[in-house]
Amino acid sequence: MNPLDRRTAVLPGLDLSYVELRGHGAPLVLLHGVGSSIDSWGDIPQRLAAQGRTVVAVDLLGHGGSSAGNGDFSLGSHASAVRDLLDHLGHEGPLHIVGHSLGGGVALQFAYQFPDRIASMTLVSSGGLGPDVGAPLRAASLPGSELVLRAVCSRSIVRTMSRSGVVLGSVGIRPKMLTSRSIAKLEALRDERRLAGFLSTVRSVVGPDGQRVCALDKMQGLDPHRVLIVWGDRDPMLPMAHGLEAHERLPGSRLVVVPGAGHHPHNDDPDLVTRELLVHTDDRVVAR
Repeated sequence: MNPLDRRTAVLPGLDLSYVELRGHGAPLVLLHGVGSSIDSWGDIPQRLAAQGRTVVAVDLLGHGGSSAGNGDFSLGSHASAVRDLLDHLGHEGPLHIVGHSLGGGVALQFAYQFPDRIASMTLVSSGGLGPDVGAPLRAASLPGSELVLRAVCSRSIVRTMSRSGVVLGSVGIRPKMLTSRSIAKLEALRDERRLAGFLSTVRSVVGPDGQRVCALDKMQGLDPHRVLIVWGDRDPMLPMAHGLEAHERLPGSRLVVVPGAGHHPHNDDPDLVTRELLVHTDDRVVAR
């Protein structure tokens, strides 16, 4: 797959990094999780574009190549920034919004603030659907966690973790914290700007006891038939029970469980997730 061509939109009070792949129909807008970037989608954007679809992938505020704006990392601020970018690009009509983890919470907030802009929604291992969350994010919400993260992200520690991952992988052991994706996240957090964005975003939605923000009540205005929920059955960060409950609250929604997948089912089984996205966001189907 060809590498993605990142661009920067200069918007009032902030700069947003994005990728736009022009095709036909309403755009699929991809929103990543906390501490990640457009890169966390792997080659999903290119796969969708290869089928002729229009794709817009966004680096959320304080993540990837995007600026921190005014320092507000609430879901509402993220949603408004995404709206401003889409308007800037000329995508002012209904869209297919796809959110992973934190991006799922942003997608739900976007639908709440701008209901007329939603053609369909896909929630991938979404945040905001229950209190439970993995210990690493609860720990990151604690005061002083930046000191620990700076130490963990140091070149020597990351180098040791990377080597350990290679050695363990050679004998068939692949700890989640030592995958190339996890290592890349730590390396990115060595940048003080990204570290600040990560911590501020985490603390806006997560506390020591779990997720602070619950979007379940904001789902009432959604057309269930336009909602797809995707979850890995081995997600260590956000339990699949959250997806099951959301599915029950939205009779008519569709739930896809990705066998053996963790918190990034779109990376673990990109063929399945791409296929489901293409079916779910087919404009002829959604318009029925």
